[in-house]
Amino acid sequence: MNAPVANLSVNSLEAHWMPFTANKDFKAEPRLIVKSEGVYAWDHKGGKVIDGSSGLFCVPAGHGRKEIADAVHNALLTNDYCSPFGSGQPTSFTLAQMVSNILPDPINHVFFVNSGSEAIDTALKIAMAYHRAKGDGQRTRFVSRERAYHGVNIGGVSLSGMVKNRETFSGVMPNVVCMRHTWNPEERFVRGQPESGIEMADDLQRFCETYGGSTIAAVFVEPVAGSTGCLVPPKGYLERLREICDEHGILLVFDEVITGFGRCGAPFASQLFGVTPDIMTMAKALTNGSQPMGAVAVQDFVYDGVMNASPDAAIEFFHGYTYSGHPAACAAGVATQQIYIDENLFEKAADMSEYFLDGIFSLRDLDIISDIRGIGMMAGVDLKTKGAPGSRGGGVQKRLFWNGMHVKFTGDCGIVAPPFVSDKSHIDEMIEKLRKTLEEEQAAS
Repeated sequence: MNAPVANLSVNSLEAHWMPFTANKDFKAEPRLIVKSEGVYAWDHKGGKVIDGSSGLFCVPAGHGRKEIADAVHNALLTNDYCSPFGSGQPTSFTLAQMVSNILPDPINHVFFVNSGSEAIDTALKIAMAYHRAKGDGQRTRFVSRERAYHGVNIGGVSLSGMVKNRETFSGVMPNVVCMRHTWNPEERFVRGQPESGIEMADDLQRFCETYGGSTIAAVFVEPVAGSTGCLVPPKGYLERLREICDEHGILLVFDEVITGFGRCGAPFASQLFGVTPDIMTMAKALTNGSQPMGAVAVQDFVYDGVMNASPDAAIEFFHGYTYSGHPAACAAGVATQQIYIDENLFEKAADMSEYFLDGIFSLRDLDIISDIRGIGMMAGVDLKTKGAPGSRGGGVQKRLFWNGMHVKFTGDCGIVAPPFVSDKSHIDEMIEKLRKTLEEEQAAS
């Protein structure tokens, strides 16, 4: 029997267990977004909030894009679903080609998933499948980094170098080792790539010498470590990783879930830094955040290695998801990629980067700030810890929201990543609201 309507309350928030959220704290003072358009959103009290982190780094083309909504609507009316196992629909092939066109050569093959977390687990399985196909089944070890974030599925948690993301979950993959992160506390307020730190890449060489390079399947790194607070790689660091991987037959995997699609000033960060991985993961800006979608792209030799190991008419890769290449998500992806092209948004982001970074680094005079790092249209602002780690960041995030700005915080680090459709007045507004809020927090200390 259905529950009486009288027992239902539109004001109850308990039915929804929210992700990565202090649920009790949030539900005591909710911050609900009820509308979004362009670079702004509106809260449930009618307040206007500028989006300083492009949602979760996934809405560079701005909110409420009618072109994307219309494409999804038409897709759902035309062909709302078809099984991706053994059949297909045209839009997935169109989107794969559009993505391939902006990837660095020879990365030419795209496997669709539904999130960045699924992309990481898929990349792990591709690496395993490739080495098994090549007769290197002994390569069962994976290398990640301290402070790494690679999503929240079990593979990504196994690769995680952020302790809170894994300490509760003991059933992770074995044989994962972590290199050091690249943040140097002696070298603060660095804009772009730090001059020192290339030697940290030799952690990988030490693992090869300790465990045997022939036992390592792949190395997973974010070209710019994103969720941990915009850790830009030192000069020569990624190049050195590439050299060591080539020397030992190890696959190099770049997690470009955050850095992909123009965030760092090029279509992908690998192109900005001039280092091409063997496998690349992506998500977020693939559909401008309008539909859940991710992807894994691989070099020709990886694809061919897996494909050629199976006889004709046999399934080569026993992996996939019910919603891989979903028609609505693919339609959103195609419309999004077309917006990037038509509006030159990658180029616009690259042109706006200097103005954005000037604004962010102008905050360094505030005593509450311990470090700032930035590249492209992305910056990390570290706050001096007060009380338990993360408590100050959480408080500032709430204060900032009610002052009219959204910023994603990880612990005590705010990660600012404006939409690419922002103009200088929007950047100015973000900097002003950041300064006002940080000055308020500083005064209250």
